[in-house]
Formats: sequence, C-alpha cells, structure tokens
Amino acid sequence: MIDFTGVKLQSIVTHFVGNKLRDERIKVSSGEVNIVEGDTEKYLLKYFLSSFQDNEKFNFSNPTELSLNAVYTLISRIFSNTDSFYDNTVEISKHLYESSTHPKVNAGEFTICLFENIFLDGIETTAIGLFKTEVKDVFLKFDPTKDNYTIKYENGVNIGKLDKGCIIFDVKVESGYTVCIVDSNKSNDTQYWKDDFLSIRPSADNYHFTKNFLSITKDFVTKHLSEEFEVSKADKIDLLNRSVDYFKNNEKFDKQEFEKKVFEDDSLIASFQNFDKTFRKDNEIAPSENFEISDKAVKKQARVFKSVLKLDKNFHIYIHGDKKLIENGTDETGRKFYKIYYEEEK
Repeated sequence: MIDFTGVKLQSIVTHFVGNKLRDERIKVSSGEVNIVEGDTEKYLLKYFLSSFQDNEKFNFSNPTELSLNAVYTLISRIFSNTDSFYDNTVEISKHLYESSTHPKVNAGEFTICLFENIFLDGIETTAIGLFKTEVKDVFLKFDPTKDNYTIKYENGVNIGKLDKGCIIFDVKVESGYTVCIVDSNKSNDTQYWKDDFLSIRPSADNYHFTKNFLSITKDFVTKHLSEEFEVSKADKIDLLNRSVDYFKNNEKFDKQEFEKKVFEDDSLIASFQNFDKTFRKDNEIAPSENFEISDKAVKKQARVFKSVLKLDKNFHIYIHGDKKLIENGTDETGRKFYKIYYEEEK
C-alpha cells in the first residue's frame, strides 16, 4: 500500500531525451525546474503519482552483479548524498538515451523527482521518481472578453494520463530497492522502459506468486488443454471459474489442494504439473507451492479470465456456476446445441 497523503517534492529536474536511433538530441537542463506558484505543484503531483496505487512491485537486477545496473547505481548515489541529485539526473538521462534505440520510442521530457514523506506498507521513506512524457494532447482554451469569448488551442500534457513512470523507494536496498512502474504502451516492441532502461524483475512476494500461478493456470486451460484432451469451451470456462474461486475463497495457497479442487481428474492434474514445470523453466519463474494469496493480484488477474461462451453471432452465455447445469451435443440433423438447466428465471 502506497500513501502519498503528505508527500513533499524536494527536488525536480527535467531534461529532454530523444530517440538515439533517429539521432535525436539529448538536451540537458542547466538546473532544477522553476515551478510557477499557485496550484501548479498540486497538479504536477497528481500527474506523477495518481497512477501509483496497487502496482506490482519490482527490484533492480543484473545477471552478473547488481552494482552493474546503471539506474540502481545512480539512484543509490542520490539516496546516499542528495547534494548529488542534479549531477546524477544528467547521468540517468544519458542512460535513458542510450536505451532509446527502438524505432517506436518517442522523444520527450524526462523528469526526475526526489520525494519525502511517502509511506510504503506503513513505513515512512524517501523515493525517487522517473517520468517520461512522450505524448502531447491538444487543449481548447476559452478566454472571456468584455462581452464575448476568444477560443484558441494549446499543446500540453494530460495530467490524467502518465506515459511512463517509475518510483524507487529507499527500502530493500540489497535486494535492488522496491520499484513500481507505469507504462501506458504495453506492446512488446517498446518494452525498453522496463527491460533496457530500468532492467527490473518482479519482486518475490505474494503478489508475484499469486499473479504467476493464475497466469500459468489460464495459459494451461486456454492454450494447452485441448492438445491432450477433448474438452469443450464450457468445460474450459468452468475450470477458469473454479481457479479464480479458489483464490477468492482462500487466504493461503496450497498447490496440491488447488489441483485436487480445480482439476479433480488425475490425468488432468498430471498434465497441469508437467505444464507448470515446463512453463516455469522456460520463463525462469521460481516454483511456489505455498504462499499467502494476494487479493490485489486476484482482482487484477480475474479481469482477464473470460467466462463468456460465444455461439456464432446469435448468443453469448455467461457461465459462473456449476458446469453440470449445462450440456452440449449435436442433434440428428448435425446442428450443435447447449442445454441449460435452471430453477427460476430472474
């Protein structure tokens, strides 16, 4: 849980970072930003921080040694000596420029902030924010005159939509800090923010364990199950519903219990275990057979567990309950059908 209620903006610097592949420039500012008095800082904090609430947590990483992660090292210098804030923002901007080599990466303002009085899971800490503005919106401005209006347009930033953001909390230093990110462009071809620039990996916590297991289960049911078994779409939806229900109705996860309650059949369980083992090996995901279930991860993952059975263009059937109440078959003319049982019409 992140609490920004009493957050204080101690320092802020903005540089311009272009796309290196297109040979766009990097323009370094001469010093800290001058914030116009009034409500500007309030709206600025809203723009930077409102997207960070129940975000998944990450840590900086490096396959050889953590100190070789450029952003981790530069952030550590700022936390150790805040007087070095400006100099290190220049170095972080240079590293972002070197990471901006994909043709779809847009140039934009890169802002680095030093925050104080943030609470992370009830612990007060300082934090550093990295924010990239890549998309500008057009705004219409209505200016009143003596007896009329003039209308003009301005290019600016929509404070309700952060393009790319990262907050590094000064906790768990030896594990690579606690990091939360925002990336409005989630396409694989522009994952430079998360992978090339920050080089982070998911934290080994209950949120991560819960998210991973639900994702593995979904892939097994929707993509792999039909390769080994003859199973209807209704049966698949039932398995997905039972998977989510297990996570919603239990506080702790037990893999053996989960497999028995959801899959029931021994051959299904054996197939899932093989899929789980192979998937984790291929994607370098550590085994996790017992953990505290994260309600936040369940709510987020449950959104992509589809319970709608689509039949041609005529019917959509929402399946949320017992699969024994729905049967499918083929009549004597070859037409496919579903038979649904119910007690009352609402």
